[in-house]
Amino acid sequence: MWEFWIRYRRKAYVTLGVLGSGYFLYKLYDTHRRKLSDHHTELKQERRSDELIKFQVKAHFENVQRIADSTTLPHVVRCLRSQIEKELDLTHLTERLMKGKDLPNSLTAAQKLELWDRLKIISFTRMVLSLWAATLLSLYIRVQVYILGRHLYIDTARGIGGSGQFDEIDLIDRNDQQQFLASADYLTSFGLPTLISSFEGATSEVLKGKQLKDFFNSTVLHDTIIQILNTFMSTGSPHHWLSFLMPEDSKRNNLGVSSSTGSTDLSNASKYEQLMLETRAVLSSTEFRNIVDILLKAAVDVLMEDISVLCGDANLTSGMPLAKLLPRIAHMDQILLEEPNRNRYIQVIQDIPEIEIFFTVLYASTAAS
Repeated sequence: MWEFWIRYRRKAYVTLGVLGSGYFLYKLYDTHRRKLSDHHTELKQERRSDELIKFQVKAHFENVQRIADSTTLPHVVRCLRSQIEKELDLTHLTERLMKGKDLPNSLTAAQKLELWDRLKIISFTRMVLSLWAATLLSLYIRVQVYILGRHLYIDTARGIGGSGQFDEIDLIDRNDQQQFLASADYLTSFGLPTLISSFEGATSEVLKGKQLKDFFNSTVLHDTIIQILNTFMSTGSPHHWLSFLMPEDSKRNNLGVSSSTGSTDLSNASKYEQLMLETRAVLSSTEFRNIVDILLKAAVDVLMEDISVLCGDANLTSGMPLAKLLPRIAHMDQILLEEPNRNRYIQVIQDIPEIEIFFTVLYASTAAS
């Protein structure tokens, strides 16, 4: 036996070494396989969690969008149309002019000229202000919805990551959400009188020297509308028009501002205050101003199509006296401020590619953070 061991011990050691190495390698492989399996399980759980987040956020986001489209925007447009008709009423001017026509001696030449000049200013103001307001309010409400969507995404992701249950997540308080969406009423409730005054000033400046007998064709009218918009937007500070759309945040001055980055410390702000501050930041951005310029130009193009239909395309192409054009101009605010589901301007605005890109970047910027 001893001789057998001496003779074959080298082979035995080799065999044992091979078996030991094989067992060791097997254990390494098994450990690695289990780690991979655990990793794949974690990835599946993360994917399921991410899918749950996206599903729940999408449902809530669509609900907010539905509220904005079916309730907030129609309500704001109706209020705006009513207020503009009240504040820029043309009835008293047209009645006096009609009376002067029936009773020639009831008005002096100077009075007639003054009434026609006032009718000219108010007619253009109604039209261009309605176009601007419809465009900006539609954009404002859409920004609100996307900012709410961003917060919903972040709150949901953090909530599911911490508790694992969607029902336990502390989403945006319903009162904060309603108060935030209700801020779209600010223009019609508070900002409209000063907005009218600003637009009247811009309109008066652009129409100065234009006589009722002057011929307006499609090019002249298009350029006049663009000039009024540009004059209004360029008056005052770069973002002066924001004061018509949303309240100046009185608490913003009480929030800490970083001297190095210029960013506002929102740690002490309520959820509603955070939402409003973020909205103001978006509306103050260069990117948003570029979108506004694009959409206003697109809206003016649609406006010119509608005016051409009212006037007769051939008549507007060849030109007509301003006095004959004014009744069509005065009528345009009713078309511009139709119900959103029938409003061609709002639909055109929503279909422009640049706006979809802008809001995709807006939504993704916070989702990534």
